[in-house]
Amino acid sequence: MLNTKRTCRGRSGGLPPRGVQRMSAAAVLLGLSLLTGCQPHQQTLTIGDQASRYNTAMWELSIVAIALSIIIFLGVSALLFYTVFRFREENNKKEAEQFHGNDKLEVVLVGFPVIIVLLLSVLSVRTMAQTTPVEEKQVGTSITALAKQFWWNFTYTDNESAAGGPVANGNEMVMPAGSNAGVPIDTKLTLQAADVVHEFWAPNIGPQRQAIPGSEKVWTVHTDRPAIYQGNCNYLCGASHANMRFKVIALAPADYEAFISAAQNYTAPTPAPGSAEERGYNLFMNGKPETAAVACAACHRVQGTPANSPVGPDLSFFGTRRTLGAGMWEAPVQQGWDDPQANEHLLAWIKHSPKVKPGSLMPTYDGSEYQVNGQKQKGGMLTDQEIADVAAYLKSLKLPEEANYWQKAQVFSEPAILPGGQQ
Repeated sequence: MLNTKRTCRGRSGGLPPRGVQRMSAAAVLLGLSLLTGCQPHQQTLTIGDQASRYNTAMWELSIVAIALSIIIFLGVSALLFYTVFRFREENNKKEAEQFHGNDKLEVVLVGFPVIIVLLLSVLSVRTMAQTTPVEEKQVGTSITALAKQFWWNFTYTDNESAAGGPVANGNEMVMPAGSNAGVPIDTKLTLQAADVVHEFWAPNIGPQRQAIPGSEKVWTVHTDRPAIYQGNCNYLCGASHANMRFKVIALAPADYEAFISAAQNYTAPTPAPGSAEERGYNLFMNGKPETAAVACAACHRVQGTPANSPVGPDLSFFGTRRTLGAGMWEAPVQQGWDDPQANEHLLAWIKHSPKVKPGSLMPTYDGSEYQVNGQKQKGGMLTDQEIADVAAYLKSLKLPEEANYWQKAQVFSEPAILPGGQQ
């Protein structure tokens, strides 16, 4: 399975006799697991995933609120039924006794809600204190997440690369998981937006936060479980809002250190003379002026090369990545972009990105028109062989095999993660 935008079709006729029951059961399962539609790996988005310290704290608070709600419901229901049956007219022939107020009853009716509100307030403040602050002693890494229409860039702000500039990656956020000497390893996230309001949400690792232009949100996320999780923009931000996805790859501490060390020392390989990669490198850096084909380096960064633009996603480790178009397509973990179907998607993306992803600002390379800020632009021209050469160069941009984070973490594909632990 490569294309994550699979179509779900229902029956064309009427429902079978037990169709309503089946639909109800499906709705219950959907509500429990909060799946993001028909994704090939069934990666779950669940606020009840107890591997996250944030989710655990929220669940503990919810348990208290739910328990109090049940107690109130049962108490009020019991008093209601008692009153209805105890004071039925047929059982009370005498005229009702008149009285003025009942101090004890009034104290109970006022005092009990006040106690409940105070209790919930104290617990809510405690939970906020547990989940909101950034405690530097617990931080395993610091990442700046930049949201743009319609993709994400993750910069490791504390990790400078030997080739110059910070380590960065497009649409795939690698973070440490687990704990150190019993202390959870948190990831400090700084959220920014470059154009409109977006919202970062990877439910398995923490809360959702809005990315607002001109401001920064800082908080921490955490998970005990090394795995690959789904993330999405959760705020309607334009034509490809639904296609603004990202992956969270949570690694065991040793695997994360191997990744970040390799990323810091990474320099894009020098293509062999006369190879497809060398031809692709030249097109990537210089474009093709005679056909108005814009250089990819005008918008992208590749660590250790002259390409250093922050306009588009960082492509330094593209060959190691397994997502394309901000998660619209996924290459198989083992074959990567050597998989024929994955390679076809890559070629189509380079050739005419705005056609396959509405709202994409990437230039076309088949001579067709595309729009930038509502203005039509004429794309440049590359031959199919030249597009294949650019793809060959991109596929050569790989981290060492020991730092291949997709090989280190398994896709988490449990059918549901319920509060109280993995089921």
